[in-house]
Amino acid sequence: VQLVESGGGLVQPGGSLRLSCATPGFRHDRYAVAWFRQAPGKEREAVACISGGTRNTHYGDTVKGRFTMSSDDAKNTVLLSMNDLDSEDTAVYFCAADPRAFDNISFYCRSYYFANWGQGTQVTVSS
Repeated sequence: VQLVESGGGLVQPGGSLRLSCATPGFRHDRYAVAWFRQAPGKEREAVACISGGTRNTHYGDTVKGRFTMSSDDAKNTVLLSMNDLDSEDTAVYFCAADPRAFDNISFYCRSYYFANWGQGTQVTVSS
């Protein structure tokens, strides 16, 4: 199943951006969905994850209070609203999904637990 991200681009520091990911075939009430990011020379890190079933949400420490992940079940889409962006947020952002619910999402919000990935979308924060 191919996940498809969109919405990346260039934004100035302090600005906002919203990413979208189409997740065909993944029912959000059952499957875990997530956003990860990877900057050049750095490891892939968790941005936000939502568990299936319980719909618990976990955010990475560096984005708490600035980013919000949500799920549009009718459109089978997950969204990532990003506010107060700075240069440290520059990265390729990946959408991920897994057929397991991961109720303890704080533990499972790690890239190696997710089986299905999109191609990624570039976000660049620069003046």
